[in-house]
Amino acid sequence: MARQHINIGSNANDGQGDPLRTAFDKINDNFIDLYGSDNDLNTLDANLDVNNFAITTGRTNGDITVTPNGTGSIKLGAVKFKGTTISSDDSTIINVNEGLVVDGTASVSGALSSATSLALATGATVTGILDEDNMATNSATQLATQQSIKAYVDSQVTAQDLDLAGDSGTGAVDLDSQSLTIAGGTGLTSVAGSQTVTLNIDATVATLTGSQTLTNKVLTSPTINAATMTGNVTVDNLIFNDTDISTASNGSLTLNPGGTGTIELHAATNVTGNTAVTGNLGVTGTLNTADVATTGNTTISGSLTTGTFNVGDLNINADGKISTDTNGNIDLDPSGTGAINLTGPTNITGTGTVDGQFNVDNIRIDGNTISSTTGSITLSPLAGQNLVLGATGNGVVTASEFQATLGEFVTLRTDTLSTDTSNGDLSISTQGTGVIDLNTATQATVGSAGGASALPGQPTGYIKIKIAGTMRVVPFYDES
Repeated sequence: MARQHINIGSNANDGQGDPLRTAFDKINDNFIDLYGSDNDLNTLDANLDVNNFAITTGRTNGDITVTPNGTGSIKLGAVKFKGTTISSDDSTIINVNEGLVVDGTASVSGALSSATSLALATGATVTGILDEDNMATNSATQLATQQSIKAYVDSQVTAQDLDLAGDSGTGAVDLDSQSLTIAGGTGLTSVAGSQTVTLNIDATVATLTGSQTLTNKVLTSPTINAATMTGNVTVDNLIFNDTDISTASNGSLTLNPGGTGTIELHAATNVTGNTAVTGNLGVTGTLNTADVATTGNTTISGSLTTGTFNVGDLNINADGKISTDTNGNIDLDPSGTGAINLTGPTNITGTGTVDGQFNVDNIRIDGNTISSTTGSITLSPLAGQNLVLGATGNGVVTASEFQATLGEFVTLRTDTLSTDTSNGDLSISTQGTGVIDLNTATQATVGSAGGASALPGQPTGYIKIKIAGTMRVVPFYDES
């Protein structure tokens, strides 16, 4: 609550101030507001407790916040805290007499001095830095200055020799006082300039781009690109002469590309002799031949334009007819899960036999069963025609011969409508408010016992029938 003011009047005992009870009640309220009675956050008792030279809080786990005004600092003895900076007014050094753990990154803008050793995460502990040009001290814990390293490396390089070895003979060059000479030899001259030595080949040496004539030379495993050869060229038993490639001593000519390579003939190709194909023959264009005899597989990816292609007893004509020489069957047997796809109109003029399951759109014929793969089965004869179900010799389709749940019929024609279950009811139902309409012959009288306006006293009998689920009896009379 807000601080309550005690009215003491304008003058002593002028009767204008607060009565004693009112004044002391305000005093009590001010003390309660200051110290509190329930550790209220805004009371002195809840914030600070000064006792035995210690400042603590009255609330469990409560923080103590010391905030100066404006740009002021917090001073504890000679140590001053301002923002995140710790400094001292009477000294340039702040001593940390216990171990110091820095979880973040330590940044040192001044000199870093260590009275003992320097240890990093891994490796040896550094105890000092030496300045020795000869690197005399063999220490695993002391570093060398940059000047010492340079002086030692310079002294080692000038004292080294460069050892040389040729195909014959050896040599050495003192790096401090001698130079390396690269001399020319047969067909070679050397020219040195700056840091480069150039070796030049004279006319006695055949170069890759020069025009030289090689006489009586043996080339072992050479690679020749864009070569021009005149006259007969013999490679082992293979002879190249103008546009002819032939072999010696009746040898066969074999074209055998490596790996998955193929032999490709891009121009028109005439085969005047007999050709035997023992492997697979793939023809992607038009193949014009007389008679072709094959002993292996034959693959034709193009079109058969003329003649007849014979494979054993199978004949394939250019007009699209496939036949056999004998009474053998023509089997189309795809591998694995492959299927025979007939994408155009298909005509079967003879008797078609399907041994196995036969699917037509959503209709499946398997053995003696006609089913659907999805949806209902609709039997729709031509308008004005009947749906005929074949039966045994008596002309009646029995329950064992035809079992089905009939669906919707615009017109259902039958001589007999009965139930298939013994003692079962025959139920005729309508949809919604529809009624059963019996379209049959009528007459104006009720037989010899009665006239048109008078019913006989006793009917011939009664028909038992359920109406709306309740069993009823309807009287009937003989026809006049």
